[in-house]
Amino acid sequence: MTVDTGRIEAAVAEILVAIGEDPERPGLATTPQRVAEAYAEFFAGVGVDPVPLLQDELATQDAPERTGEAVLLRDIALRSICEHHLLPFTGVAHVAYLPGERLVGLGSITRCVETLASRPQLQERLGEQIVDALDAALAPLGVLVVIDARHGCVGARGPRQADSTTVTVAASGMLADPARRTEVMALIGGGAA
Repeated sequence: MTVDTGRIEAAVAEILVAIGEDPERPGLATTPQRVAEAYAEFFAGVGVDPVPLLQDELATQDAPERTGEAVLLRDIALRSICEHHLLPFTGVAHVAYLPGERLVGLGSITRCVETLASRPQLQERLGEQIVDALDAALAPLGVLVVIDARHGCVGARGPRQADSTTVTVAASGMLADPARRTEVMALIGGGAA
């Protein structure tokens, strides 16, 4: 999907007028264009299916019944826009999966996270969407996604809790089991043993 930057520019100019500003004054004259360019980047994932991003299979394991060890990619930087206030939330995602028959390149996982984050989003839904994409693309034995993010709407308005973060957990398969999840959560929090 292509973002209509012209419409965004017009809308931003209208917002500036609505708050009592002059969109033609020197400091604001190019603001509508800059906002449109930023929105094109922020929302580049709208309408993009993340599953094909996970198709660069690295290997097929010999034994389909093999449970495998967890593959964990920690601290994937993410930036998204909360759909409630159109303010950013930033943080990290930790993504783990228990391979079934397929493995995927780690860069593919980061591209999946980035694509799903690049749309109007809720943190809780983002984790579930990452789990769903990995399940659909890899048929793993389990997926766990932990997101820790700081929300602009919490830090900049209302109670203004600038240092608080929100942590969400989404899981499927064997990693929905509390015992297996605990193992991976320990790796996320403490690093590799």
